[in-house]
Parts: sequence; C-alpha cells; structure tokens
Amino acid sequence: MITTIRALGLATTAFLIVATATAQAQTPGSVQTQFLPVKDEPEPKLLVDQPLSEPLTTRGVAIIPYRTENFRILPIFGSGASDVSPRVGHLHVNVDDLPWRWADAGGTGAIVLTGLPAGKHKVLIEIVTPEHRVIGGQAVSFRVPAIHGQHH
Repeated sequence: MITTIRALGLATTAFLIVATATAQAQTPGSVQTQFLPVKDEPEPKLLVDQPLSEPLTTRGVAIIPYRTENFRILPIFGSGASDVSPRVGHLHVNVDDLPWRWADAGGTGAIVLTGLPAGKHKVLIEIVTPEHRVIGGQAVSFRVPAIHGQHH
C-alpha cells in the first residue's frame, strides 16, 4: 500500500513539473487549448496533397492526404455546433463533378478512394461548418493507371 502511495505521489509530482514547465514556456496570451474558447481565431485553412504515388500506381488506390489549420474535423452537426471554439466542422468530398458528394467527419487526415476506373479523375475536398456551409476547398486531379488482374 505504501509503495502504491509513493508511486502515485511521484507520478503526480512529475506531472506537475511537466505542466509547470510547459506553462512557463508559453508567453502570456499565447496559450491555446481545446479547453478554452479561442479569441480572434485565424481563418481556417485546408491543405490537400496529391494522392500517394505508390498505392495509386501499384493498386489504383487514391490515398489523398489532407490537413487543416484552425479547424478541427469532428462528427458534430447543427447550428449549436457552430458556436464551438476552436472551430469545428467536417469535409464534403466530390468526385469527378458528379451530382452527389459525401460528408467525412472522421478527421483521419486522408481520403481513400478505391475502385475508380482507369483514367483521369478530379476530387474536390471542402471544409464546411456543422451546418454544411462551405468555408473553402481544394481540388486535386490525378490519373488512375490501368491495372489488370487486381481487385481493390
């Protein structure tokens, strides 16, 4: 029992030392945490890369990496979620200008497309508010090679 209490005390002390050092390393006013509202949030950004080359050329699988700045991808929707700070929302994804799209609220950092026919394709990825208002977007174009004898 005494060993457990001492271990707990040591763990608590270590946590407090790390937390204090982290707090002291930040300048006043620069602290940003998901636990407090962010005042004057910068504009959200979406950065989309080209599909990873290896899965595309060897298997015809388009893995499109993306990242956001000043915007968190979460599965929350509706007008109440628009007041969340730091800012949250989800993605809308459209392939080849088709009349349908889907919402992605997983925040995995990549869109994965399989089973696209060989040829040129365009994927539009948009960041949107919890109420589906588009904030911004970016399109990538790529070619899926003809790969025979493989299933996705």
